[in-house]
Amino acid sequence: MPTPGWNVGTWPTRLTRTGPENARTTMKSSPTLIRDDVEVVEKTTPYDGYFKLDIYRLKHKLFEGGWSGEMTREIFERGHAVSVLPYDPVLDHVVLIEQFRPGAYAALASDWFDGDASPWLIECVAGIIEKGEDPEDVARRETVEETGCRLGEIIPVCHYLSSPGGTSESVFVFCGQVDASNAGGIYGLTDEHENIRVCSTPAEEAFQLLNDGRIINAMTLIALQWLTANHDRVRALWRGLGA
Repeated sequence: MPTPGWNVGTWPTRLTRTGPENARTTMKSSPTLIRDDVEVVEKTTPYDGYFKLDIYRLKHKLFEGGWSGEMTREIFERGHAVSVLPYDPVLDHVVLIEQFRPGAYAALASDWFDGDASPWLIECVAGIIEKGEDPEDVARRETVEETGCRLGEIIPVCHYLSSPGGTSESVFVFCGQVDASNAGGIYGLTDEHENIRVCSTPAEEAFQLLNDGRIINAMTLIALQWLTANHDRVRALWRGLGA
């Protein structure tokens, strides 16, 4: 069960100091250390299947000068992805999908989730970027494949690393303009074992799902939080274009 007392807005903190008590630093606009400050001693690939596992032996420069000791890390290599939140500014609806996720099924075996948590997740549209593809093209293709909707205008939201402690995957997030008046039904590619339920949901109901903790995957959390913050601006912009 989730740890008692971990309510929204209540977070445990831990501070570790290695310098003087009065030392103060601020984050710079450019990185302090860069890619060239890492030395890869060896890289091997013991598994290469549907996904790939690389093992790195490496060391890196330290903030205080010098080099770290050599470390070994397994990195889950699954490529890079796109996610898109389809939004209809006329109906003020978002198009969300629901599908089974084996990673969620494995995660829910832990004690950190309630017994009624489901491996069928509420998500935005997503897909893997194949070699030579542009992220926006992937967003448009996947939206048709997974929802039957076609994107009009599209806004880049962000580009983030999924879980940089253990995987190289990054995700390009977009919000895309759609006509959701006929959105619904079951979609997905059978040969990819996709079984996707599509729902056209009022934006305020989607925001409530977010607040209620029903959205538990990062790309959908990020997209909905962005739309929450930019809802009025985006709706006015796209309605002004005659959506």
